[in-house]
Amino acid sequence: MTKRPLRIYVDTSVFGGVFDDEFERASLELFDQARRGKCRVVVSSLVIDELMGAPDPVRAMFHELRRLVEVVGVTEQAIALQRAYLDAGIVGPMRFADALHVAVATVSECWAIVSWNFKHIVNFRKVSLYNWVNTARGYGVIAIHSPQEVIFDEEEDV
Repeated sequence: MTKRPLRIYVDTSVFGGVFDDEFERASLELFDQARRGKCRVVVSSLVIDELMGAPDPVRAMFHELRRLVEVVGVTEQAIALQRAYLDAGIVGPMRFADALHVAVATVSECWAIVSWNFKHIVNFRKVSLYNWVNTARGYGVIAIHSPQEVIFDEEEDV
């Protein structure tokens, strides 16, 4: 039986992380694992829109990886789930894009969403709330991690 690589939704911060001293190593390693077929990078049209306003090196990084990336749309289901997150008070209305990233990853049935946003996405108080709303609305639980937490050694069986 052939294993399919894990589908991991990558938000905009991970592309920018490649150019940040603190986040560079883990961001690059995650993208390297995608190049080796160990995982499948998923982004939404929201990520692509956000990258349009990013510095040139960040946009160039995305274009270099584009052939490896699965792009999913922002569906009505994702927008409804985003609204449920906002209604539950997980994040405030000013953080609607963060809620949408989690919603798109959930609706697209990704294994995880990966982000460097520790305040509004990768936050131990918020992860259980996102998943509480997910299960209440009939969706599965989604893993929410930093890139550092999802990179793995070659010897690991994924």
